[in-house]
Amino acid sequence: MSKIAAPRFLALDVFRGMTVCFMIIVNTPGNYETTLAPLLHANWHGFTPTDLVFPSFLFAVGNAMAFVFPKWEGMPQSVVLTKILKRTAIIFLLGYLMYWFPFVRWDGNQFSAFPFSETRVFGVLQRIALCYGITALLIYYLKPKATYIITIILLLLYWFLMVQFGSGTDPYSLEGNAVLRLDKWLIGEKHMYHGDGIAFDPEGLLGTLPSIANVVFGYWAGELVRKKGQVWETVAMLLLAAALFLFVAYCWDPFFPINKKLWTSSYVMLTVGIDLALLAVLIYIIEFRKMAGWTSFFTVFGKNPLFIYLLSEVIAILLWFFKTSDGKPYYNHLYEKLFSYLGPYTGSLAFALFIMMVCWLVGWWMNKRKIYVRV
Repeated sequence: MSKIAAPRFLALDVFRGMTVCFMIIVNTPGNYETTLAPLLHANWHGFTPTDLVFPSFLFAVGNAMAFVFPKWEGMPQSVVLTKILKRTAIIFLLGYLMYWFPFVRWDGNQFSAFPFSETRVFGVLQRIALCYGITALLIYYLKPKATYIITIILLLLYWFLMVQFGSGTDPYSLEGNAVLRLDKWLIGEKHMYHGDGIAFDPEGLLGTLPSIANVVFGYWAGELVRKKGQVWETVAMLLLAAALFLFVAYCWDPFFPINKKLWTSSYVMLTVGIDLALLAVLIYIIEFRKMAGWTSFFTVFGKNPLFIYLLSEVIAILLWFFKTSDGKPYYNHLYEKLFSYLGPYTGSLAFALFIMMVCWLVGWWMNKRKIYVRV
């Protein structure tokens, strides 16, 4: 008897590809000071379209898990556990090495080793790794219903910890939040992100607790699509769930503000709600309206999401690292010579689109030759 291949759901592939595509665009503007407002993160409390990108990646990770787990049925527990832990460790290590890369500094005269003592420990891929690993273990060892209950408890627990262990009059402030306090105690300031003016990591360890929910609810959506198929009932359930999540998010916001950098529980509810609605819209457009001609562009990203994301980051890192004879990073040099004439905002966006298209071309070439990098 021939083995029947698992069905492919184009809407899920497109969703994943769109996420990677826009992640590259928001991460590589030509000029950060003249970036269009929707392509910037909220300064603190609040929400912009850019704040949807990272949680959508986690949501897509959950979608994929819904199709991987049935393949593990019947496998020995030791084999499954090894797969989960190995993938978690590799993704975490890749994220850590990416922030350390290229492992040296240039002071204008000579190279020197970039010290281990100043490397950033947590980050985007590290959070993806931890959320994947924890979610995978929960779903594998517990029934889905128990996993959903634990996820809700984690969202409430995070709220409690933020209030209980935050310092000062505002436990949700940049300087007084519990995420910052834990990271400073656990790894020290030199191993943290400094982009907000102080040592504070928006991907800190404590914020992993609510981030798990984005993967878990992504898994729920993937399971719904896998079991019921891309039918009207699936779209209706996704939209009803989206409305519920959005309602809870805005009811919660006055008490636990929507904040991407703190990854607040209200922020989780908001982003999951939007992702559920987007997935429903994609299914409607692609499956019911049969408008799929545009999707191949995004599926290129979806075929090698991790590799293409890493490629975009390495390109940006190298462009910042290498400098012209007058000491200007090639990142700035390339923007000024090729894109700045379009205007400060349009040029900045054009540069980001250029980097995105370079990555797309690599992904297209890999897909053409059926090269797929899997961790």
